[in-house]
Amino acid sequence: MLGVASIVAAIAQTTPVYSVNAVGYINVPVPVGFSIIANQLIAADMKISALFPSVPGGTTIYKFNNQKNGYEVNSYDSDFKEWSDANMTLVPGEGAFILNASTAAFTVTFVGEVPQGDVSLDIPAGFSIISSKVPQAGELESLAYKPTGGDTVYRFDNAAKGYKVSSYDADFQEWDSKPSVNVGEGFFILKKTADKWTRNFSVN
Repeated sequence: MLGVASIVAAIAQTTPVYSVNAVGYINVPVPVGFSIIANQLIAADMKISALFPSVPGGTTIYKFNNQKNGYEVNSYDSDFKEWSDANMTLVPGEGAFILNASTAAFTVTFVGEVPQGDVSLDIPAGFSIISSKVPQAGELESLAYKPTGGDTVYRFDNAAKGYKVSSYDADFQEWDSKPSVNVGEGFFILKKTADKWTRNFSVN
């Protein structure tokens, strides 16, 4: 745990850092092209316009809508300095594709309160893009995710422009390759039935 002064000094790190009142900063690199991003802190304003106040022109957020089986699209206009959908949000537990249409990578800094206590995420049947609600990296099961038969995780690989796929076999109770995630990373998941991802978390 770091004090406020240490946080200010460490804000360039890509790993989450915390103050004594559990306010954190996360720097998430956004490479050129597509990647899946996640906001894992509770901010005063969860709208895309507040979380991504200044990004290169043409940057576009794609949120997958499980019920419509399609994407909600939000693009940034650098001339007018505004997003096409002013009300779109990105809250802890969600993930979204982000397209960096520029020629250079940039970094998004999320600032807010670290989710603590009983943290639960509803996961619908079918496809959805989710993330850990807690800013930690590691294998999903180390982050208290409990897989069920038929679970398939798709992590998008920006460099390969494709997915790293992990499937869970209920009979053998194992993944064919254990999925792990980074801080600030979302991923596709396919579930046969609706489920919850529940854990108890404290920064202490």
